[in-house]
Order: sequence, then C-alpha cells, then structure tokens
Amino acid sequence: MYILWLGEAASFDVALVGGKVANLSRLAATHRVPPGFCLTTTALDEGLNRDMGYDPVEWMLPTLYDNLSHAYSDLEVRCGGHALVAVRSSAADEDGVIASFAGQHDTYLNITGQRQVVEAVVKCWASAKSLRAIEYRRRHGLSLEDTRIAVLVQQMVPADVSAVVFSANPITGNRDELVVNASWGLGESIVSGTVTPDTYVLRKSDLKVLMQEIADKEMMTVALSGGTTEVPVPEKARTQPALTPAELDELARLALSLEGEMGWPVDIECAFCDGLLYLLQCRPITTLR
Repeated sequence: MYILWLGEAASFDVALVGGKVANLSRLAATHRVPPGFCLTTTALDEGLNRDMGYDPVEWMLPTLYDNLSHAYSDLEVRCGGHALVAVRSSAADEDGVIASFAGQHDTYLNITGQRQVVEAVVKCWASAKSLRAIEYRRRHGLSLEDTRIAVLVQQMVPADVSAVVFSANPITGNRDELVVNASWGLGESIVSGTVTPDTYVLRKSDLKVLMQEIADKEMMTVALSGGTTEVPVPEKARTQPALTPAELDELARLALSLEGEMGWPVDIECAFCDGLLYLLQCRPITTLR
C-alpha cells in the first residue's frame, strides 16, 4: 500500500502514515483540512530503488513512480485544476506525546508538476537521515536504526495570515490558558523564527484576552515560483494586528474543540485565506509536564 488519502480509515494508522498525517486524517471529515495524499512508510521500504542514480526520479521503482503520478493527477482534479502543493515528512514517531520533530525534517512549499513533487519527496526521505534529525532522535531516546517515514503531498493554502495556537500555555504550563501566535503570510516565518509574531494569551473558560502583544512584523514568507521567499511587510501593516477579533475568537474555539476531540492539549498550525480558516497541523504539546 503506497498511497493513502487524508480521511481514509487506513490513514489513521501511525505506523503507515506517521503522526502528522494520522492526526490530520482523523480531523479531515470534520474540519477544513486541505486535500492531500500520503506516500506511506511502505513506499519507502518497498518502492525505493536500491541501485539509485543521480536523478531523483531513478530513486523510485516504476510502480511507485506511477502510483505517485496518478495520485498527483487526482489531486489536481480535486483542487480544480493546477495544483500547488506542500510536501512534508511524517515520521512514524513524529507529532507524538514524546517528540514533535518540529523543524527536524524537510518541508517543501509551492511545488507544482510531477517531477518537482518526486524530487521533493526524495528530499524529504533523505532529511530523515540528516545529522540534525539523527541528533534529535538521540536526545529523545528514539531509535536511530529503523526510521520509518511517510511523506504528505497536500494542497497548499496561500495564507493571508498564519497562526500557531496552543490549547495550554506552553511556557508556564497553565492549562487554563490558550496562547495564539499570528503573523502575515505563510506560517514558515513563525515556525522558523524569522518573524516576531503577534502574541495573545486567552482565558480558556470565557476566551477573555488576558494579554496581547502586537509585534513589529518586519518580514513575511510568501509563495515564489517553485518555493517561497521572505519579503518585507508593507510599512503600514507591520504594527497592525494580523488577526481581527473575530479571527482570534475562531482560532481559540478551534483549539478548544480539537483538544476535546483529540484528548490532549494541542499545538495547531492554521491559515486564513480569503476569510476561511484552514487546519494544517495538529499535534500534542510536548513541553507540558
């Protein structure tokens, strides 16, 4: 089984699709999750050409390459034609209660066309063996030998505003508070730390804003042909709140809902595009005691 779609029952299996995909698949039917498919851990185990050439396409056996090509064509149809995608790793022990692997494996954004998708998938596989990922595994007491990694190919949301929301305070450990970080453009600038985002702390019981800091958001990540780039935020928008009060409330309610559905405090990544809220990732908060 090489390909599974988000929302399929089989894609709830962490061993097949990794933690990131399994969590999203559980939520795809009830939340606005962009469509996508996953190359399972079996694809890496069985579909890899052991006599690898220089060309990334040669890394895949013909059967796997055909499966991936057909799935990408299907995704284009689901997206209404030309599909821009995000290609992300999803390790079997990723986004769990012990380790999140945030930023440890490669992610490729704004990818289009079968060849670019294949190349991004191969790079995601290779990133599981990077020194950075291996050291992360060592620090968290995880296996260094059997790295089972899947890859998610998902419609990319060209975010106007991105946000990271915690349904408990990851700094103080207070489970009666929600924390929201938000900034303009794609979420990579928040995750990578290239921008200081707006920060809100809300009381869980009534969603009252207890603290807000509107940052000077100098840079933002935007889509560029074949990838992304950092550009300056327009001067008048730098110190303006990235979220409206209604958007902040919607994010807080989504985090509360997801905490109830998943059964643990959540760390979620979201995007607003044309006024609609999209759920891009949901994982446990690993820093809570």
